[in-house]
Amino acid sequence: MIDFHHVALEYPGEATLALDDINLHIKKGEFVYLIGHSGAGKTSLMHLLIRRQRPSKGQIYVLNEPLSRYRGARVALHRRRIGMVFQDNLLLEHLSAWQNVAFALRVAGLPKRQWSDRVGEVLELVGLEHRASHLPRQLSQGEQQRVAIARAIVARPPLLLCDEPTGNLDPDTTDQVIRLLHEINLQGTTILLATHAHEVVEHFRRRTLTLRKGRLIRDDPYGGYAL
Repeated sequence: MIDFHHVALEYPGEATLALDDINLHIKKGEFVYLIGHSGAGKTSLMHLLIRRQRPSKGQIYVLNEPLSRYRGARVALHRRRIGMVFQDNLLLEHLSAWQNVAFALRVAGLPKRQWSDRVGEVLELVGLEHRASHLPRQLSQGEQQRVAIARAIVARPPLLLCDEPTGNLDPDTTDQVIRLLHEINLQGTTILLATHAHEVVEHFRRRTLTLRKGRLIRDDPYGGYAL
């Protein structure tokens, strides 16, 4: 699913590498945590995967395709194959929950006749079918994040990237969101979750990658939070 071969990333004017000689393989269907202090390189790694940044050295493969070949429209098509959930849910405030999720299908180019079934299916999965007509401001933070997850998976991407998705949530809501992500993973979606949430990584144990100052210093198949 994901392969990094001696990948480095250097930002102009920076004294140190954002990522340094990263070698990594993530198989289809895995659930993987990505941990590290602020500035360790977690978001930089995510940006490489969605082609927001290009590596200074090395090669990245997603679904067995080298990202170095992607230009223009192919980058846009690549991003449509990846679901993305962030700490700030980035919902469109003037659209209802249903419309926010359907917007992802519009961007993906799916025919309108398929929208109703797809949107209804994922809103039911995240437990918000009864809130479909509500605007984001009428939803709690946890509900907004679940709408964001529904939007990320409605086009059925094989890969879901989550960058601090529970950073703004209380512990109970965090637990609900993580359980939902694990349920999505059980349906076959590969998930890479960057987080600072110690309790999450300890309680819901999965393979855990640790970054420190741009280097991958730990790859633990049994999980656990250790920096």
